[in-house]
Amino acid sequence: MKKGLVALVLAIPLLFSQCGVNKQISQAKTLGDCRYTIASADSVYLAGVDVRQFKKLEDINPARFPRLAAGLLTRNVPLDARINLDIVNPTNKLAGINQLEYRILLAGQELFTGFLNQRIEVQPGGGKTTVPVRLNANAYQLFTDPKTRDAFGQLVQNLSGAADTQPSKLTIRIKPTLDLGGKQVNYPGYITINQDVTNKILLGR
Repeated sequence: MKKGLVALVLAIPLLFSQCGVNKQISQAKTLGDCRYTIASADSVYLAGVDVRQFKKLEDINPARFPRLAAGLLTRNVPLDARINLDIVNPTNKLAGINQLEYRILLAGQELFTGFLNQRIEVQPGGGKTTVPVRLNANAYQLFTDPKTRDAFGQLVQNLSGAADTQPSKLTIRIKPTLDLGGKQVNYPGYITINQDVTNKILLGR
């Protein structure tokens, strides 16, 4: 009798641990069923210059902005921004994750990579959560490569709120990270979001 009681006591932590793992997996899977939209962008700077100054392609002129010129000479053109991502949960289950890896691509080229270490939770039945994602990258390659230069200039114009600009096609890939008994394991595959970014994104319209 005592041996059976001891075995039960020892098994309880394992049962709770397994329940916690199953809960994480379930919530992460539900996150894959959510809808994602880039709602707005703010605090966008190219080589320290507020992108709102780049209303036309010719405005992205190193001769006018010494820090941009210096960045091109040193092959280091920092692009900093915050994108606000709306997540809507249409299911009847709670969606959530504690950590995630993200990648953002423009014209098939990787623009940003990052890691978000915070609890993200989206209530069921149409619940919505806005997640601010910080983006920091060296845009030199995108700025100078003929394959991406036009697409990058167009993205900067859209982020600046410039009029008469074609939408930019961005791809966001999200990979949740699960904590399985102290071991960090990536969720299999990416959640992929393809979206046209328009010139109204800076205003959140």
